[in-house]
Amino acid sequence: NYMEEQYSADRIVVAASGNVDHDKFVSSTEKTFTLPASENPHEVVPVSYCGGDYREERNLEQVHLVLGFNGIAYNDPDYYPLAVLSTLLGGGMSSRLFQEAREKHGLVYSIYSFSSSYKDGGLFGIYAGTGREEIKKLVPVICDEVKLTRDSVNKAEIVRARAQLKASTLMALESTSARCEQAARQLQIFDRVIPNSEVIEKIDAVNTEAVERVAERVFSSNPSIAAIGPTQNLV
Repeated sequence: NYMEEQYSADRIVVAASGNVDHDKFVSSTEKTFTLPASENPHEVVPVSYCGGDYREERNLEQVHLVLGFNGIAYNDPDYYPLAVLSTLLGGGMSSRLFQEAREKHGLVYSIYSFSSSYKDGGLFGIYAGTGREEIKKLVPVICDEVKLTRDSVNKAEIVRARAQLKASTLMALESTSARCEQAARQLQIFDRVIPNSEVIEKIDAVNTEAVERVAERVFSSNPSIAAIGPTQNLV
């Protein structure tokens, strides 16, 4: 069995997966989580992304670098196109960033992209772990790949990224904890648990035009850069 609690400003969702007796679980939850309603609800402040630059010098072997852009919210129509974009750009060994920065130029220990979405906004980021000397060569390589991805993607990349994304979605069904966390998160955000068949359908609907549109949208925002380690050579 696995239980997950998800909190928001106005409610708590308790989800469980595995060998669960539903009625007993509901009864136990009602007894345990009987909380008074808040008389002072939190004021929601609209999200505002502005970009920025933060560097922290530390005595480390690697420079840990994150390049960020304004992302999108969970309910945004471009949520799944951005997931496909992230997969083809930095989602594994077949991605553009891995092939260019690690396989071709040998500049990184690790590199990947990620998309973090929230109720009212999000962040799209690229992480890289690299050496003190390699950092000055790495940033231009990343920027070139971002520009190339913004300018064009091909159908074969979209097909491969969609297949990779669907495989990871279906493989997560084997994990009790992942199923539980997914149910709790979806209840908080969408007020329902979304069938995996619906997720797969939305991934399959992503085409080249959708990925190019979201790439233009995300990469047009002011970038953020954050780095920790020996950052002297980061220009």
